[in-house]
Amino acid sequence: MSSTVEMYERDGLPRLATQRIAGKGPGIVFLPGFRSDLTGTKAQFLFELAKSDGRAALLLDYRGHGASDGRFEDGAIGDWAKDAIDAITALTTGPQIVVGSSMGGWIACLVARALPDRVAGLVGIAPAPDFTERLMRPALTDAQRKALDTVGKFEVASIYDPVPTVYTRRLFEDGVHQLVLNTPLVVQGKVRLLHGLKDPDVPWQHSVDLAEHVTCDDARVVLVKDGDHRLSRPTDLGLLADAVAELTNGD
Repeated sequence: MSSTVEMYERDGLPRLATQRIAGKGPGIVFLPGFRSDLTGTKAQFLFELAKSDGRAALLLDYRGHGASDGRFEDGAIGDWAKDAIDAITALTTGPQIVVGSSMGGWIACLVARALPDRVAGLVGIAPAPDFTERLMRPALTDAQRKALDTVGKFEVASIYDPVPTVYTRRLFEDGVHQLVLNTPLVVQGKVRLLHGLKDPDVPWQHSVDLAEHVTCDDARVVLVKDGDHRLSRPTDLGLLADAVAELTNGD
């Protein structure tokens, strides 16, 4: 396997940009957040961590993200979960430690539900399961609700990107069918959730809720007192490395 970016071809579906290396298992799969991609700090940190440990790893861009085909606003949670499930099924072998950042934490839960025998553990970084219903819908303004009803979308300025983020009616409608906190969620192996107490986007209580909800033998939440949503500082990355090491020990 090459560590350069390759396009994963699928019949009738958008091609996905991927980066992967061969190595020992369990492998590490990183699932990025909303509008994030495999070039991000945490993704590349984990990739290099896996490489230094001789461990297999897979990074991917969902459709409409990064270098993958498709338009961002055409996608929804179920589409991006399918992208992750397809890539893991086709491009990895054996058990995987699935690491999800923000929305990627929701995707990771859906992967664990779809591929229970392939997920050996889960790491969430400010995980945001069910965010369309738990966080976004209650906060919609009257103008945004009207825009969803009339034109099917609205835009919001992003503090992370100069291009506004588009939220579509389909994103909300599909999100209802992808909820993970309203039905049992079993994860094989350990679960580690990292969350900043100063996260302005996803309250840290959501990690506690997920830890309480998931069925597994060992689930822990690490709260970072001065941590923000991204948790990409060197000290945060050190915590991420520690969490992954806990899940890969004894392999």
